[in-house]
Amino acid sequence: MTQTANLHNLSIVRQFARTADRTAGLPGIAALYGPAGFGKTTASMAVANEHRAYFVQMRSAWTRKTLLEKILLEIGIKPLGTLPKMLDQITDQLSVSRRLLIIDEFDYATHSDAMIELVRDIYEGSRGSLLIIGEEMLPQKLKRWERFHSRVLSWIPARGVTEKDAQLLVPIYCPGVKVQPDLLQHLVSISHGSVRRVCVNLHQIKETAGMEGWQSVGMAEWGERPLYTGEAPRRGA
Repeated sequence: MTQTANLHNLSIVRQFARTADRTAGLPGIAALYGPAGFGKTTASMAVANEHRAYFVQMRSAWTRKTLLEKILLEIGIKPLGTLPKMLDQITDQLSVSRRLLIIDEFDYATHSDAMIELVRDIYEGSRGSLLIIGEEMLPQKLKRWERFHSRVLSWIPARGVTEKDAQLLVPIYCPGVKVQPDLLQHLVSISHGSVRRVCVNLHQIKETAGMEGWQSVGMAEWGERPLYTGEAPRRGA
């Protein structure tokens, strides 16, 4: 069974999921946004599993038909074929089930007026709850569509990884090894907020600790060994 650390971003997505049954009349869309690697997708997938939410991750090549088909497949309903019929299938199910719909990689939707209007139709037709996830410029991109932008109740900035988060990741990515505070602090510093980079480095520390026979590792033990920073390698002289 896959472990999920209770990081800050997971906590704030959980909070929105718990309040999906909002006061009547309030908008029902939330937007989680932030740089790649901040753990937005992982947090949202965990919440989808906990709350039986519907989760789809957009792709660059998707059309409006593809999006509707993927949502229906996630719901477990056979698509009827035409766009209006599939839209009705989705809005009816969301309205009845009151389950949260999560759409990841929502930046792809902002490439098309028609795609944005389709997602707004899903929201308006169901009056349900929708969580969209994208990169750090998502709020600015959505300003082009005032009728959509004004329906966002919560703008949720994803927070960069903290030392507390890193401590929670150690048992998952570096089990059996005590990572000293100075090394953890260094990992967070070079990650530039990215949960993914911390996870990669913890795995690397685990592998090295196994080869060196370390049960505990800090900066003194790690020394000048390289760590993953996300920077592209430089060409040799």
